[in-house]
Formats: sequence, C-alpha cells, structure tokens
Amino acid sequence: MDGAGEFRPLILLLVLSVALFEFGWRRWASRRGYDLRAAAASMGVMLLGIVPKQIGGVVTGFVLFGAQEMAPWHLPMNDWRVWAACFIGVELAYYWFHRFSHTVRWFWANHAVHHSSNEFVLPSAYRLGWFGTLMGSWLFFVPLVLVGFPPLMVAGLLGTNLLYQLFLHTELVGRLGWFEYLLNTPSHHRCHHSRESEYLDCNFGGVVIVFDRLFGTFRAERKDRRPDYGLVHRLDSRNPFWIGLHELAAIWQDVRLARDLREVAAILFSSPGHSKALATAIRQSRSGKELHSAKQDA
Repeated sequence: MDGAGEFRPLILLLVLSVALFEFGWRRWASRRGYDLRAAAASMGVMLLGIVPKQIGGVVTGFVLFGAQEMAPWHLPMNDWRVWAACFIGVELAYYWFHRFSHTVRWFWANHAVHHSSNEFVLPSAYRLGWFGTLMGSWLFFVPLVLVGFPPLMVAGLLGTNLLYQLFLHTELVGRLGWFEYLLNTPSHHRCHHSRESEYLDCNFGGVVIVFDRLFGTFRAERKDRRPDYGLVHRLDSRNPFWIGLHELAAIWQDVRLARDLREVAAILFSSPGHSKALATAIRQSRSGKELHSAKQDA
C-alpha cells in the first residue's frame, strides 16, 4: 500500500472523531440541536456521488495530462519553490472557480447542492454536486498545467485544499484571531454559507482568505448573532436524489421557456438571480399572451 493509502484511514478516523464530538457538543453542551435526518441526507448525497465523481476524476486526469502535452515547459516536482508557486496558483484558480460557481447559474446548478443544508455541521460538507466535471470545473485548473505545473502537483494541492475545507463546516470553532487575516476559517465559511443578503457571495477562498480580501469579496462574521444557513429559497427536502438534482431540474425547466438562443445563453450563463428573474418574466409574458388569446377566442 502506498503512503497515501496508509494515510487515508487516519483521515477518516479524524473526520469521524470530530463529527461525533461536534454531535455531542450541539446536542448537550450548546443546546443547538442536531438534525440527524439532514445529516443522513448529506451522507446519501455523498454515496450517490461516488460513481459520477470517480468518472469525473478520470476525465479530469485525461484533460490535465493532455494539457501537459501542450505545455511549452515542465516544472520539476522536486523543487519546493515550484510547490509554493503551485499552491498559490491552485488557491487563485479555486477562488475564481468558487466565485463563478456562485455568480454563473450554469455552475451554480451543481454547486447549489453544497449550500442546501439549513444546518452548519460537518456532514453538510459532503453535500457536493455530482456533475462538476461535466459542467467544466476543470477549466479553471488547466491553465496551471499549461504554464508548466505537473498535473499530479495540481491535483494533490487541490485535494488538500478540499480536505482542509471539510473542517470549516462547523460552529464548534469560534473566532481565531490573527489567523483569520490569512487563512480561511470556520468563521469565514459560516458567512459563506449564510442565506442572508449581507453575506451573499462572499469568502470564496479555499485554504487562504487572501484573494477575497484583494478582490473585495471578504465579509467578517457578526459577533451579535449566528448566520442563517441554506439557500435563499430554502430547501427542506431530506431526499438525497432531490437535493442532488433540484437546481438542475429548475434550470432545465427555465431553459425550456427560452424563445431563442440568446435567452438560453442568458438563462445558463448570467447570475442565478438574473437568470431566474428572466425565466419568471418569460413565464409571465407567456401567461399574459395565453390569457389574451383565450379572451379573444371567447
């Protein structure tokens, strides 16, 4: 067994231990409650996503290694400076991928799954959309390979980025002082998962919060109250199939309303709010025309 394989059970044990501790803390120490059915739904989303995510990983590997063939040069794996530069590059690419996942409905249709939990607990981190690769998530990381970073380095650092974020999904950890100037923390991520207008579309960083501060998307958590979590239009379902597919179903219904390719593009690639407003306007326009036609026929 390779080193990564030996390390994986330790990570699983750590995640399970922290999750159990969080459960006890919420139920008996903080009295915040714990929705076991919602947590089970989150695990169901994860299990249903195993196969499509494995397929997506293979596709992403082909894309990244294909991009390596087109790179004008290849940077070495055994130089710490290359690792440091790649870490910064992965963090920047992830920031823009995550930001587009909130501001472009095509990507939001997959990412909305992750924000559907109304309770901010560790199992909610496993609510991940199933079709990110199909919808083009790899586009944001291909440039790193094209400038010479090895695909395995990019994939490894991205995996570390996502593993780090798993432990951000909790109310167990409070504010962390000066660490919050550099690192993404549970406090920052609580803001990111809030459905309140003051927190919408903020704190997109992975391991670091630097790019949010640079690009004006940083929000600090208020000290006087806890955020309200979930989607703007709350999803109360505990059916993992519906959690995984609800926004894709909604976008399909809206695309079917489009009267031409321009409207299709606007529904798919504008912001979620603008896209849904456009679909509503088209729906109302059609209803008005049908009502007018019915009056004429009468």
